[in-house]
Amino acid sequence: MKLSRDELKNLMKNKLIKAGLSEEHADMTAEILTWSDERGYHSHGAVRVEYYSERIAKGGITTDPVFEWKETGPCSAIYEGDNGCGYVASTLAMEKTIEMAKKSGIAVTGIRNISHSGSIGYYTEMAAKQDLVAIAFCQSDPMAVPFGGTEPYYGTNPISFAAPTADDRTVVFDMATTVQAWGKILDKRSRHEAIPDSWAVDEKGQPVTDSRLVNALLPIAGAKGYGLMMMVDVFAGVLLGVPFGKHVSSMYHDLSKGRDLGQMFIVMDPSRFVGLDAFKKSMSQVLDELGEMPAAEGYGKVYYPGERAVMRRDKAYETGGVEIVDEIYNYLVSEDVHYDRYDHKNRFAE
Repeated sequence: MKLSRDELKNLMKNKLIKAGLSEEHADMTAEILTWSDERGYHSHGAVRVEYYSERIAKGGITTDPVFEWKETGPCSAIYEGDNGCGYVASTLAMEKTIEMAKKSGIAVTGIRNISHSGSIGYYTEMAAKQDLVAIAFCQSDPMAVPFGGTEPYYGTNPISFAAPTADDRTVVFDMATTVQAWGKILDKRSRHEAIPDSWAVDEKGQPVTDSRLVNALLPIAGAKGYGLMMMVDVFAGVLLGVPFGKHVSSMYHDLSKGRDLGQMFIVMDPSRFVGLDAFKKSMSQVLDELGEMPAAEGYGKVYYPGERAVMRRDKAYETGGVEIVDEIYNYLVSEDVHYDRYDHKNRFAE
């Protein structure tokens, strides 16, 4: 099923409103979900709406949160999320972080006690569109085995950065510190597709290709990915005084409780360093030089981070809209809000 941008966004927005979100919060959330789907990040798009609707309906997301911005220094702050919608809290926190970075040259904001916030590349891109550079770290619940371990301890713990250029291109890098995100498993399950045996392991720690049998994910590059997972958890968990490591709440274990997740934004103003024009000019030069590099056999060209996502977005709208699998579309247009199908053992995890 192919949908226009407005059709997709409105279907998700209406479902979230029906579950209990305010129109404003539902609109902000649906905007970011649409941003993900149209770029081909289907693991963080419409496939998530059923879960969010059920958690909202069960009280696990505060629908009238009291957000609070606490400046802890000239360039640092804490954004209290009151277990409200993570998309909304993260968007508002990034807006405040951008203001602080423009004033102080750098801003570091810890966001705590929020629910899942989706594709964190959206938030770093917000800063890049304001001629700033940004880094984001985000927690998720334990679902990856540490290097040399047998049991999950850290989450997919994503990292993102974004930067502007002197033209209309924007670098947006967003990755999980596992070989793949749990959302990719969810997407494959919804499409009834197998996964590569390098993505995950089953309950016995053995490589698995059946997405229904996944018990834990593998870190990227072995010990290096494990170290990155720890780094993210230190910045977005330990440093913010929220649950960390194996103590981070499960996304699907008890949907009636808040998740108390942490997230960290670091935003910098290039004008305080090399100068904005020089920075943007050099960034454009970097992208030009990468794009002009001879491609290895089997590759069309060398793409910069975020380039293919924009290409997928443009192609989608040129060919009739964003492709949504029938199962998800049927849920979005149905009268149902939730199915009570989420539990810890059979989780569709992050």
